[in-house]
Amino acid sequence: MEKVVKALEKNGFTVKMFKDKESAKSAIIDEILTDESVGMGGSVTLQELGIYDALKEKGVTTYWHWRDEDKGNALRMSVNSDVYLTSTNALTEEGMLVNLDGTGNRVASMIFGHKRVYVIAGKNKICKDYNDAIYRLEHVAAPMNAKRLKLSTPCVHTGVCSDCDSKDRICKAETTIRRNPNGTKIHVYLVDEELGY
Repeated sequence: MEKVVKALEKNGFTVKMFKDKESAKSAIIDEILTDESVGMGGSVTLQELGIYDALKEKGVTTYWHWRDEDKGNALRMSVNSDVYLTSTNALTEEGMLVNLDGTGNRVASMIFGHKRVYVIAGKNKICKDYNDAIYRLEHVAAPMNAKRLKLSTPCVHTGVCSDCDSKDRICKAETTIRRNPNGTKIHVYLVDEELGY
């Protein structure tokens, strides 16, 4: 993990390491002010952290299409929030964040539009390089998320992406963030536990 931290820092990301998900969650809750709005990307990692409820209890205006009744409104409001929380499908030892997205809201918000972006990732997301990251996306993240969503895609049955033409396909936008983008401050929080897919 230390190699990944150094690479991410070299690429302009702000990085912190945590021994477990509870310490990472506490740090994020402490850093977000009650007068800031928060948007959240679709993420099993965030779900496992229980961060939505913790922010609501703190009195922070928080939008998450996984939990808000009006999903469309939550997606729109997340785009305009002060702070954005998400995870990543893979991060490389070279310090890159690699993602596949179905709607594009998550990857778009990681790159531009917020005062701060927090990317929380368990050690299971770490990959050697870009090719290893793509392998992880196609053999772990995409099939498991499609299965979680009960979609009718080949990968639900085979466990591997086949670059399908299914109407349920969730692999529509691939992004690689090689350096911290101009105008965005990405904080990468690495957790020494397995989190999400």
